[in-house]
Amino acid sequence: MRAGTTIRRSLWRWRRNPLRRREDVLEGWVLVIVWLVVALAGPVAGVLAAHASAHGDAQRRTERHPVSATLVSDVSSTSPATAAPGGRLDATVRWTAPDGTRHSGKIPVDMGTKAGSRVTVWTDSRNQVTAAPPTTTQAGVDAAFMGAASSFTVATAAAAGYYGARVVLNRRRRAAWEHEWEDVASRWGHTAS
Repeated sequence: MRAGTTIRRSLWRWRRNPLRRREDVLEGWVLVIVWLVVALAGPVAGVLAAHASAHGDAQRRTERHPVSATLVSDVSSTSPATAAPGGRLDATVRWTAPDGTRHSGKIPVDMGTKAGSRVTVWTDSRNQVTAAPPTTTQAGVDAAFMGAASSFTVATAAAAGYYGARVVLNRRRRAAWEHEWEDVASRWGHTAS
């Protein structure tokens, strides 16, 4: 019995009723559209965003590759003020690309590392130093986060649209109500005189 009452109450905007206004019906349709957007577009946006994030991470993993490089000079531990978080300093390294060309660049290395030490450098297709690609686990977490954030964004935008429409419809209802009260008050004034 309760379920039937709840459904009847939620469908009041479409019932024949002398107090029902066009704004009430329009608000009902806006609410239906919002629920459809949240139910259909939200998950689609989440899946698409997760897929795009996973694809981008997979592409970065295929484009970047590790190269063994040699440290050019000692990394002094006397200037910790310029050290990056984790006690690392930028130092120059040299490496030979798979095509035989020699390259150099700066990467963060541990303080106190001696010249001639071997370090791993991540390079891109142009043999430029780049950040390490995300691991499979990191890519999965990124994809899940992007999917959830996209779904949440769609739901938030739909809810904001509904509340914006409701503000406009409430203003129209108030204006119509004030106009009707003015009509009634003017009639009351004529009969009282």
